[in-house]
Amino acid sequence: MKKPTKIEKKVPILTAEEAVSYINDGNTLAICGAGGGIIEATELISALRKRFLETESPKNLTLWHSSGLGDRGERGMSPLAIEGMVKRAIGGHWAQSPRLADMAQNNLIEAYNFPQGVMSQLSRSIASGHPGILTHVGLGTFIDPRQDGGKLNERTTENLIKLMEINGREYLFYPSIPLDVCFIRGTTADAEGYISLEDEICYMDVLSTAQAVHNSGGIVIAQVKRVVKEGTIHPKKVKIPGYLVDALVVVSDQNQMYNGSDRFLSGDYIAVTGESEPIKLDQRKVVARRALMEILPGNVGNVGVGIADGIGVVAKEEGIDKEFTLTVETGPVGGTTAQGIFFGASINAQAVMDMPAQFDFYGGGGLDVAFLSFAEVDMNGNVNVHKFNGQIVGTGGFIDICQNSKKVVFCGTLRAGGLKTSIGEGKMIIEQEGKFEKMLAKLTDITFNGLDAVKRGQEVVFITERAIFHLEEHGLVLAEVAPGIDMEKDIIEQMGFKPIISENLKEMDKRIFIDTPMNIRDEFINR
Repeated sequence: MKKPTKIEKKVPILTAEEAVSYINDGNTLAICGAGGGIIEATELISALRKRFLETESPKNLTLWHSSGLGDRGERGMSPLAIEGMVKRAIGGHWAQSPRLADMAQNNLIEAYNFPQGVMSQLSRSIASGHPGILTHVGLGTFIDPRQDGGKLNERTTENLIKLMEINGREYLFYPSIPLDVCFIRGTTADAEGYISLEDEICYMDVLSTAQAVHNSGGIVIAQVKRVVKEGTIHPKKVKIPGYLVDALVVVSDQNQMYNGSDRFLSGDYIAVTGESEPIKLDQRKVVARRALMEILPGNVGNVGVGIADGIGVVAKEEGIDKEFTLTVETGPVGGTTAQGIFFGASINAQAVMDMPAQFDFYGGGGLDVAFLSFAEVDMNGNVNVHKFNGQIVGTGGFIDICQNSKKVVFCGTLRAGGLKTSIGEGKMIIEQEGKFEKMLAKLTDITFNGLDAVKRGQEVVFITERAIFHLEEHGLVLAEVAPGIDMEKDIIEQMGFKPIISENLKEMDKRIFIDTPMNIRDEFINR
């Protein structure tokens, strides 16, 4: 593979168009980044799209992205969703870039979904020359080759993931895949290619990806905001050594995210606690409030994207956000997580880890509790989040997290599609029922295996706006009902199965449904 020429150790500074000209037909291209434009090399993605539309080259690329990039619309990986350009995509999450997901759904490309944590760690294995990763992550789910093997459509036939047994225990083997090119992003590069990430929100897997591509004999292309004299970046601020970098592309107006830059998110400033406005009391906040009651002082937790992402905000409202630590799989530790497409960023983070290291902690059982959203649940406590309603969504870090956390709290509404509720005065009223059933008798697509969780002795709780369920040996048990809710009409009749009714069935805490702070700090501290 021909690389850009370095002269006297200096890395060539190219235009985005020049840089992408080094990508060849059939290459495997790794793209780092997360939703909302977080460390996304947007100019390189745009230039690659432009090149293909003008020249029909490069063809038959394999795209590799451990996280989900985009705005759930036209940005991120969506610009590369062009027939002929992409042959195969291996992604950790798909919904942020729906155009690429549509191609997979319509059998226009080969499509795989690997767990985000496995993919980030696999980049280290590729860099190290290891054959792959052997792990329990994914067993009993659609990742398991006894189910779908991570394949997302009929066009995808090659079995990449293998089931293996060692010392009487089952594991999944994920193979190392040589990476030919990568798009990474930093803030400042010196003339020899040493790069710092001081303005970036997190590091993700930029270093391990650059190492993997370099050691595969490939080309590392870095988009940066500025270039300075060689040797003038403090060595402790350098995240990517220059010998890994083959080309620099300077984008002087590069923002942290699609909607601009905020130095609170990069940790340069610390926001004053208590300045943020309370979030509206709606069904999302009800779920977040109740979920908050599942955490204990001193716990280390993870909060996922979706309805669960308001937990940190609610904790701040209640004045208990400093009593436990929430982490995000992209790397932030502590602080308050951003919501929506900007999930992955945190305000007032106390530390920022490399994403593979964050998943090392998760995979080894370090999390006390995880708060994750669910799309579909069945009577055995199986959960589906990766493919539903005819759409490919992907798992992100879901499998890595929920299989390994000591306690898992799944969050969501009981039904979806047009659900309208009225909340106040200590009760919940269903004004318009959701069109789609989320509690189904049996799931065909499994992202979390409830029976396996029970065998592991995992504590599993399902929180909705009107009911709380616990997972026990014989299935889902209805444990709490919201005040104002008719159990038979508003819960059981809205499910695809009848849950087990707890002998200790109780009413949810009325404070959750009153539009004032719950004032739970004292009882929280004394738990």
